[in-house]
Amino acid sequence: MVLLQKHLIMIVITGAAGFIGSVVAGYLNEEKYENLVLVDAFNRQDKMINYENKKFKQLVERDAIFEWIEKNHKDVDWVIHLGARTDTTEFDVKVFDKLNLNYSKDIWKICTKYEIPLIYASSAATYGMGEFGYEDNHAIVDELKPLNPYGESKNDFDKWALGQTETPSFWAGLKFFNVYGPNEYHKGRMASVIFHAYKQIKEKGTVNLFRSHHPDFEDGMQLRDFIYVKDVSKVIYFLMKNKPANGLYNLGTGKARAFLDLAKSTFRALGKTPEISFVDTPIDIRDKYQYFTEAKMDKLRKAGYKEKFISLEEGVDDYVKNYLETWRCF
Repeated sequence: MVLLQKHLIMIVITGAAGFIGSVVAGYLNEEKYENLVLVDAFNRQDKMINYENKKFKQLVERDAIFEWIEKNHKDVDWVIHLGARTDTTEFDVKVFDKLNLNYSKDIWKICTKYEIPLIYASSAATYGMGEFGYEDNHAIVDELKPLNPYGESKNDFDKWALGQTETPSFWAGLKFFNVYGPNEYHKGRMASVIFHAYKQIKEKGTVNLFRSHHPDFEDGMQLRDFIYVKDVSKVIYFLMKNKPANGLYNLGTGKARAFLDLAKSTFRALGKTPEISFVDTPIDIRDKYQYFTEAKMDKLRKAGYKEKFISLEEGVDDYVKNYLETWRCF
């Protein structure tokens, strides 16, 4: 991608009114890509702030994108498919079959038909309790046991994609770990723990974390691989520029961190003394609660990605001071 050609490169982004999709659009704007086609169900007022100030060519409704690509495929250089139903508390499998599995298959098929390179969002939810580890190894995908219909829908599509003999000219499925950062204001219960910690501190001056119900973990020492959404955008851009081997790639930092560290970082960003208490993990999720996730990042590193990932402390500080405190979007 030569600098002079950036204004000509057309990139279709699904889920562009949502959290990660809108940040990716903003990052591409910063890199001087403005020939963007933003795809979503544009019926939610609370999502407008995520895209109203972006530079783009066109907004296309989610269900109209296939007809649009049929008419405009000669101009489309990339599809970045980030649209999905991401509610892990939703248990209606039909919802996930429609919006995550079958919609993604249709995206894949039209990209294959017109030889359009595709990057899509998978999820670390595919790894379930981590019985088979957290390595982005294609050989274990059939064995994975996700804990909810959302994770199952993502793994079902990964399995389907790996079984295809006809593929887009390039494809990569990104297994997002715990992504946090600006533009998630609309997500409610599904927003990151940092977002909820910030709100609790502002409203009550304290943060509640889940108590540990596992003998090997102290309260607050449950571990997750938290990745800042700006790093997610950088990796997607790297894949676009370099097109390494087709396949699934983990996208975390490779370093698990405690929820206690997260809460303390949020207090520190606000210049406040930590006040942290613990509450029982809700019964409805307790038996499926992950106490440890950590992305194995060897594959992406071997593919040539050399950037240092933003630390939890740096990411929380930037998120709180530059976005949450002003309710600003990226």
